[in-house]
Order: sequence, then structure tokens, then C-alpha cells
Amino acid sequence: MTRTRSPYLGFGLLIAAFAFLLDQVSKWIVIVPLSLEPQRTIEIVSFFNLTWAENCGISLSMFSACNDTTRWTLVAVTAAVAAAVAFWMTREKAKGDVIALAMILGGALGNIVDRVRHGFVVDFADLHFGDFRPFLIFNVADACITIGVLLLVARALLLGEKAATTDGQPSAD
Repeated sequence: MTRTRSPYLGFGLLIAAFAFLLDQVSKWIVIVPLSLEPQRTIEIVSFFNLTWAENCGISLSMFSACNDTTRWTLVAVTAAVAAAVAFWMTREKAKGDVIALAMILGGALGNIVDRVRHGFVVDFADLHFGDFRPFLIFNVADACITIGVLLLVARALLLGEKAATTDGQPSAD
């Protein structure tokens, strides 16, 4: 059986590149021109601050351990996941899934670059409502990964259910 390349691969790669660049540029702005550093917060609006956070762990700072073994293990694991996502993206026929995969890929690559360059992922986006913080401090890459995963899940649940009820056949209504 011959598998053909995704007709949306080029589009997906552009989205991945855009997500990666947006992540890296936003981190550069926070680090260089704004000189954000530990123990410093810049209030943007009443519910959003720029707050420095060094994430040595994985998503939501889980399994945080700031040593070389963990750092390079996370780089390798994230690179393997990124490679798997890139491979999936080359085979995916649904445009919506390619977009979601591209967001995940771009975000993963952005966080890999941080781990290699700094030894941790630079987080800075602090969304809050008074003292209520629905999210930990995050970055553009984290947002892209989260949105990409949510899109994949939503599409699988919504489109999968539709396909299951019709068994691929048009409805008789």
C-alpha cells in the first residue's frame, strides 16, 4: 500500500514555522528589550502580567528537576515527540488536523530550543483574575501545544462521533 503525502503539508510547515518564530520572538522581547528577570513582574493589564519563570520540567512544571541529565532527557523525549508529530503531519489528510499538528510541532521546537540554549524553558505569560490563576505561567509555545492538542481532541470527538453514527454513509433523512 502506497501512502501519499499530505496535501496540506506545506501549509502545515508554514504554520509550524510561524508558531516557532512567534514563540522565539516573544521570548527574545521579554528577555532582551524588556529585561524581564526573576523576581520582576510587568503588569500589562489588570488580568495579565509578564512574570519570569524558569521551567525545568515538562508541561505545567511537572517533574521539575534542573540538572543536565533531566535537561537532555527532556530534549530527547521532546525531539522524539516532535519527530512523531512531524511524521504524522506528512501523512494526515485532514486540513484541521494538520493545523493542530503544526501548532504542536512549532511549540515543541520552540521549547526544545530553550532547553538547549538556557537549560530551561522560558515562561512569562501570567494570566490571572485577581488572585485566581487558572494557568501556571506559560509561553507562546505552551499555548500552541495546548491549542493544538485541544483541536485534535475536539476534532476526534466531534468528527469521530459523526463518522461512527453514519458509518461513512450519507444519512437517510
